[in-house]
Amino acid sequence: MSQLVFFLGKGGVGKTTLSAATAFALSRQGRKVLIASLDPAHNLGDIFGIRLRNEPMPVADGLDGIEVDVAEWVARYLDESRREIKANYAYSMSLNLDSLLDILKYAPGTEEYAVLWAIEHVHRTHADTHDTIVFDTPPTALALRFLAMPSLSILWTRALAKLRGQILAKRQTLLRVNPDAPVPKGAIDKREDRVYGKLTSIQTRLHALHDLFIRESYLTVVMNPDELSLAESLRIREELDRLGLTLRSVCLNKAVPAAAIPKGLAEHFKDFPVFVSDLRPGGIRGLQGLAQVDICGLVRHIGSL
Repeated sequence: MSQLVFFLGKGGVGKTTLSAATAFALSRQGRKVLIASLDPAHNLGDIFGIRLRNEPMPVADGLDGIEVDVAEWVARYLDESRREIKANYAYSMSLNLDSLLDILKYAPGTEEYAVLWAIEHVHRTHADTHDTIVFDTPPTALALRFLAMPSLSILWTRALAKLRGQILAKRQTLLRVNPDAPVPKGAIDKREDRVYGKLTSIQTRLHALHDLFIRESYLTVVMNPDELSLAESLRIREELDRLGLTLRSVCLNKAVPAAAIPKGLAEHFKDFPVFVSDLRPGGIRGLQGLAQVDICGLVRHIGSL
């Protein structure tokens, strides 16, 4: 069974309900399960009728829940970046580090990296104590960006490491010509250079996350029986294909007999298992409500891979 399960889809399609029902069903089979909400607008706790926090707490036998504090992880990421920049470039008086660090929180990718490191932390901390970790993700845009971060950032860090190696080589040449040149101490050899070492360690970390998404993750997209939801689901599938990530199934949620099933569903997702969940006008609340969600097919499929 895949150790990580990600529910993807546009806002309002029912990712939280289906992820909670799946996690609960897995726990009823005797598995130890952790469900984690990555959506900054959390409502996972509302499903279970309890107040969840940034640390796991029990919600049922064999099932723990957590609402990841994305804002806290953004702060952690910024603090780590500040320390790294100051440690590696404190010698340079020409850089206005304070101004650079003040605008870092507005830099593109900050929230995505924070979510990525949160996923890494949840997996590293709880993989040994839980059989399966189910992630309720934010709406499509942010979810696709953090899934894309490892593969895209690997390309960037590889290019930066190459550039850093060229800089170190030029410094060595400069010192051979002029031994008294003002070259920073410990910034000549790749083995001793902190910047090169950091870039290498980041690449290792990103490769591990990319492998985690490829080898240990079950990705499913949740959609509703309408054309807009279908279009969004197609975009998710196409983006995952570009990233080399495998979409495993489709969850058609809020289906009713009178609803018009999107014509393109069978055409565009003919090679994917489609699991249907009926519309519940009153919504789903509590463990009793989750137990009534028809999620057996999806649970069996997750367990078969």
